[in-house]
Amino acid sequence: MIDTQPLWLHPVFFRRNRVFRVYQGGKLFHDFLGDPPQDGNMPEEWICSTVHALNPGRTDPLEGISLRREDGKPFDQVLAENPDAYLGGRSELGVLVKYLDSAIRLPMQVHPTRSFSRAHFNSPYGKAEAWLILATRPDACIYYGFRRRVAPEELAAAVEASQTDQEAMTAFVNRVPVQTGDVFFVNAGLIHAIGAGCLILEVQEPTDFTIQPEYWCGDYHLNDQEMYLGLKPDVALSCFDFDQYGPQVVRQGKKIPRVLHSDSQTQVEALIDEEDTPCFSMTRYTLTGGSVTLSVPASIWICTEGSGFVSSPGRQEPLKQGDYFFLPAAAAGSCAVHTDSHLKIVCCVGGK
Repeated sequence: MIDTQPLWLHPVFFRRNRVFRVYQGGKLFHDFLGDPPQDGNMPEEWICSTVHALNPGRTDPLEGISLRREDGKPFDQVLAENPDAYLGGRSELGVLVKYLDSAIRLPMQVHPTRSFSRAHFNSPYGKAEAWLILATRPDACIYYGFRRRVAPEELAAAVEASQTDQEAMTAFVNRVPVQTGDVFFVNAGLIHAIGAGCLILEVQEPTDFTIQPEYWCGDYHLNDQEMYLGLKPDVALSCFDFDQYGPQVVRQGKKIPRVLHSDSQTQVEALIDEEDTPCFSMTRYTLTGGSVTLSVPASIWICTEGSGFVSSPGRQEPLKQGDYFFLPAAAAGSCAVHTDSHLKIVCCVGGK
């Protein structure tokens, strides 16, 4: 019998969406997603994405945009055609979620605030983001906040020094060892970089705005557009918040999951919520048997451990580590995730 139910009454699954970056990575996708165990220039998987990747010189107009599994329709088009059914009262999705695996240290970078983006990129969104560490290689770390107070002139001098000294900017940034399960919130304006060896679930505002004023990303020499996004260097460097420095910045940025609910089969934890940022939220559900109703409209769900299935009226879809889907507003409350053993699933939602 032909299923004539509208697609928005069911979770939306997608085709794989590996995205080009100039840095190397992706090997850790093997154990997590079943991909070949090798590093390359496709180190990110963009999840339920409506955002186009900013890759100078590449011409794919859909790079970064997720494609619906059934028909290959771009996700931004899916939402635009039936906004009420998919988004409910939201005007847009308001969030971007990624897997990323870094084999090298990424360039020291900063993301704009919303006010900076409005002034310079004609966008209502900056790029606050959060990281959940999913797996690591040996000696994995991140770089997070200035180690001490740094003057703008010192930062500008270190940028120029990075032309010949690839560690010129690491000298004044906190190096933070990480392990699986760590959660960090990265506020706009904060100097940071993902170090070598981190497989991360990243949740962020829906832009690809990154100012990375180092001349090198591993063996790749960055050009001015990649460093400054078309801005004059002094304007781009004004994006850095020089008041975010010292060990207290790391303490504030590392988040301890807060238990919202716990019973014999289900634990619900807030990883990132409105106490941290108005931009998005991350909530983790841990199931040891049983099920949980999916009641959050216009939400993105990522299975980070275990296996089970997701049900909707008249359908079941298998669910395993690495799988993800979007829950339309019209399907909220009528879908559920089930497992006979163990499953962890993270719910991400755009904020205000």
